[in-house]
Order: sequence, then structure tokens, then C-alpha cells
Amino acid sequence: MGADTHTQTGAGTRAHPRRGGDAPRSVTVLGSTGSIGTNTLDLIARDPERYRVEALTANANVDLLATQARQFNARLAVVGDPARYGALKDALVGTGTEAAAGPEALKEAAARPADWVMAAIVGAAGLEPTLQAVRRGATVALANKECLVCAGDLFMREVATHGATLLPVDSEHNAIFQVFDFEQKARVHKIILTASGGPFRTWDRAAMTSATPDQAVAHPNWSMGAKISVDSATMMNKGLEYIEAHHIFAMPPEQIDILIHPQSVVHSMVAYVDGSVLAQLGTPDMRTPIAFTLGWPERMPAPVARLDLGAVGTLQFEAPDDARFPAVRLVRDVLKSGGAAPTILNAANEVAVAAFLDRRIGFLDIAALVDRTVSRLQPRAAPTCLDDVLDIDRAARAACTELVAAAAA
Repeated sequence: MGADTHTQTGAGTRAHPRRGGDAPRSVTVLGSTGSIGTNTLDLIARDPERYRVEALTANANVDLLATQARQFNARLAVVGDPARYGALKDALVGTGTEAAAGPEALKEAAARPADWVMAAIVGAAGLEPTLQAVRRGATVALANKECLVCAGDLFMREVATHGATLLPVDSEHNAIFQVFDFEQKARVHKIILTASGGPFRTWDRAAMTSATPDQAVAHPNWSMGAKISVDSATMMNKGLEYIEAHHIFAMPPEQIDILIHPQSVVHSMVAYVDGSVLAQLGTPDMRTPIAFTLGWPERMPAPVARLDLGAVGTLQFEAPDDARFPAVRLVRDVLKSGGAAPTILNAANEVAVAAFLDRRIGFLDIAALVDRTVSRLQPRAAPTCLDDVLDIDRAARAACTELVAAAAA
């Protein structure tokens, strides 16, 4: 990759110039109390002189947010739930950290002048704050799938327009990023996303009918939040990553494959026209891809277990079973149909997963209800602005909520 100033056009990513001097990098963590956020702050805490924390945000976990703000001397702490503002303000008395709450405050946090922004707010709620960071040309470490699933074309257009740097945090996309030759994109034959298969990889559909939320969130390799863990169990997570990869690397759907790899050692691969296949390997620890983006364009130490292939012994690969995991087929169809379908799918999935976690629907109902919601609302034109995205998102949530109520009755 070249060393010229970055632009992101949807055709690839080019490197920033090397950071010079000893000035600390200013950082903002959107979603600091979740799994990605806490791992990010774990890395920052190991080299505190190198970073200055501008802003931290959380949805509702005031206690942890206030603890983080005090530890890292954050200039601003924001809780998404306005009802929690008083508790946050009280918790930060005497610290010098400004407290704020609500959706507008989340956008303000992203607009603050941080060099590097971790975008780790889960769900469609992360779209507007992340766009705020993009529009001021920040380096954005993207851990929010929904930005690209809900509004991929719009989001990537904003990245290109404002000269932002987009660094993927998902282990799969980060792996591809590390071995993707952006200077010879035309020589890429395909990209291959690996998937662990989740906790139900070997279950038959009859057994999955009675799968519980506790079983679904018990991922065999990764420690993640409940929603992402359920997405992994349905393999919807891999489908969302399929859409993400299409936008990040500007690859047509037919050049993106998904492969089950239960050991989660090979995080993804890039195949080239000469027959070479390059892969990024490592132990399953999100601090590795986070460190890659936090140190960019340099590499920084990360306190992860070193990969011992001799101890691993065997690496397995298999094709995904669309019959047992219909979310994969559904997402392929959605990306092919285009229009508003990806936005509808994402919103419906959030509603269906929440209903499953609340034990109102069964595990297999998730993909089925998402499919029915997409069918009910399509065809619709692709969103061309943020208001379009939000309108489509609201319509899809309403439609899926209605279907969930009928299924739960």
C-alpha cells in the first residue's frame, strides 16, 4: 500500500502518512462499555502516555462509563439514555469530565476533535454518530456492522467525500484488510470470510427448535455481547459481514465466499488470480484487530496469546449449510436484490433477536421473521440520504414487531 494521504472510495484503502513526534493520539470510544469498547480501553491503559481520551459513550451503563471516564480523564462522557443523565452527572462530580446524555449528545461526542474514533455502538443507533466522525475526516475504526449494512452506499460515499480513513475492526474484515493488495485489486480472485459456525454448528434443525437464549449466547471461541452472539448462532452475523465486505472492498457478491472454520484461527483469506491464497491467522482475541487499528499505520504490542499451530494441530474447513442456517442464503438474496432490502433485513433482525432474547419467539423464528419482513416491504428504492435510512428502518421495525406479536400469540 502506498504512503500517500488516505482516501476511501469504495475501491480500497490507502495508508496515512506515518505519525510523527511524541504527541499523544486523541481518541474517542463510541460504545466504551461494550466488549469492543472495554477491549479498546484495555489496550489504551497499557500505554496511557500515548493516548488522550476525548470522549466515551455508553447506552445505559452509567457505573462503568463513569469509572472509565475517571480512569482515563475523558473530557466528555455521554450516556445514550437521557433518563440516566442525572446519575452520570452525579458520578462525575469533581472529575472535570463533562457529562451529557441523549442521541444529540452521542453525535456531539463523535464530532469532538479526536484523531481516532472507535465506532462500537451496537445496532442502527450507531449510524448517525459514526457519520459525524466520518464527516470531519477522522480515522474511524469501524466495529459497527449496521453502518454498512443499513446504508453501505451512502456511508462509503461520505467516507470518500470527507477523506476519512476507514479501518475495519471485525476480525474477518481486518484480516482481509491486512492481506488485500489494494494496488492490484483487479488481481484479486475472491475474498473468503471464515465463520466459526457458532454454538449450533453441529446441531440439526430439530434440536435448534428448542435452543435457548443462554445456549445461543455461549459462543465456543469469542466473548461477545448477547446480540452479536445470537447473530453468530444464526449465522446472520456472517451474512451481515458478507454485505460489509462488499462495501469495504468494493467486491461483487460473486467474488465473496463464506467458509466454516470452527477453530477461529484463520480469520479470513484473499485468493489471487495466480492461485495464491493469503490468510491472516491468530488466536481468537479481539484485541488483535483493535490494536491493528489503534496503532495504524504502525503495529503496536497486544497482550494476546501467541498462536501455537503445533498445539492447535488441525484446522478444519467446511461449506456452510444453508438448510440449517438459512440466514446465509437470505443475506445473499438480499444483497443481490439491492434497493432497501439490506436496511430492512438489518432492522428486522434486531427486532427478531431482541424478541428471542426476551423468550417471545423461538430460535428458528429469527431468520424466518426477517425473511417475511423483507418480503413484505420489498421492493423499495435504496436510501439516498440518512432520513431515507431512518424511515426504512422504522418501517421495517414496525413490520417485524407486528410479525413477532403474531408469532408469539
